[in-house]
Amino acid sequence: MPEPEEGLWLDDAAGRLVRPYTVSNGRTRPTADFNLLTMVRSTGTEPQSYLGPDHAQVLSLCDGPMTVAEIAAHVRLPAVVTKVLLSDLVDCGAVTTRAPMQMGADPTDRGLLEAVLHGLRKRL
Repeated sequence: MPEPEEGLWLDDAAGRLVRPYTVSNGRTRPTADFNLLTMVRSTGTEPQSYLGPDHAQVLSLCDGPMTVAEIAAHVRLPAVVTKVLLSDLVDCGAVTTRAPMQMGADPTDRGLLEAVLHGLRKRL
């Protein structure tokens, strides 16, 4: 699948040229069950049909395990739109998901969430 050219979709002054919900065709509910800490990874299976440049960008990020929150941050889309794109990729077999490893931590723990936020800010 060819890589989308990032410059075609961004304008320095205006920002993203395609509005987020246009990317998901107005859909706000993914067909798969995700949360922000769900781990996503490419299966190596190429989608049978062309899904679009945003799907290709998301798929390119899934070479190694990555959380939904990290993917949303990288593609600069709302989490719900990212979840819709990911569910399309799950439906066509291009990515697989798994629940995050709990390691005894409460996923709603404020300290844990702040650490994830801090890590995302450092990476981006």
